[in-house]
Amino acid sequence: QVQLVESGGGLVEAGGSLRLSCAASGGIISINVMGWYRQTPGKLRELVARINPGGNINYTDSVKGRFTISRDNAKNTIYLQMNSLKPEDTGVYYCNAARIVATDRTYVDVWGQGTLVTVSS
Repeated sequence: QVQLVESGGGLVEAGGSLRLSCAASGGIISINVMGWYRQTPGKLRELVARINPGGNINYTDSVKGRFTISRDNAKNTIYLQMNSLKPEDTGVYYCNAARIVATDRTYVDVWGQGTLVTVSS
């Protein structure tokens, strides 16, 4: 059974930094696009950043210049380095894989359990 496990969330003061990790496991053969999404109360889940196996990256405008997404294909892991954090970055951050080919079957739209990031002012 494929799963995504996030880590690295926590409480930080405005201006601080956090690094999130998301590791995929479960007989994985290949993963295409992976990304980070966040959700705050009363709002829809929004894309923060995504990266494909070749390293092409997209960021939402509000995090450009502050967040950096990276990927280690050998470890089936993505990271999100978050710098200059603002209170409005507070939310639950979810890892997503659009499509995972595994030894048992292909999984589509796989989500992690989420990790809470809280930025205090």
